[in-house]
Amino acid sequence: MGQQMRAMKKTKETEMLQAQIDENLKKVYQEALEEQVPDRFRDLLEQLRQKEAK
Repeated sequence: MGQQMRAMKKTKETEMLQAQIDENLKKVYQEALEEQVPDRFRDLLEQLRQKEAK
């Protein structure tokens, strides 16, 4: 295999790895978006809203 072929193969492998990383990051981000806000944080936000309304 020539040097150019090895470079092309390495580039293709790098692109595949980057695509896999991108997909995994999107999955993790989507899961984080779907998580419920803990009750404690909702209570704190409500307390802040009430203080601002005064």
